[in-house]
Amino acid sequence: MTFPERELWYHFLREYPIRFRRQKPIGEYIVDFYCAKARLVVELDGPYHGVRQQMSDDETRMKWLESQGLLVLRFQNKDVVQNLYGVTTEIDRVVKERCEELGTTPPSV
Repeated sequence: MTFPERELWYHFLREYPIRFRRQKPIGEYIVDFYCAKARLVVELDGPYHGVRQQMSDDETRMKWLESQGLLVLRFQNKDVVQNLYGVTTEIDRVVKERCEELGTTPPSV
């Protein structure tokens, strides 16, 4: 895992009331983090995600994941490092929202 992935995992996702898995294979892809109960993928993007080819690959990947009924949240690595609280607050909000939409039990965080 990259430094930002470790930060997010060890300071939030690992202890989150709903299980997240890291480096989860889904189809031909491996996503950074996955929450099955919320059908949520969390991806952290480094600087190379701004390169034209990588942006195109990311778009293809995101469309395929969404076609599987998954919601993809993307954050820049720098956002995790500089504003971990803001990133974790957004993830928590989306998990709760998704659980409500899907009729699963939302976490009590």
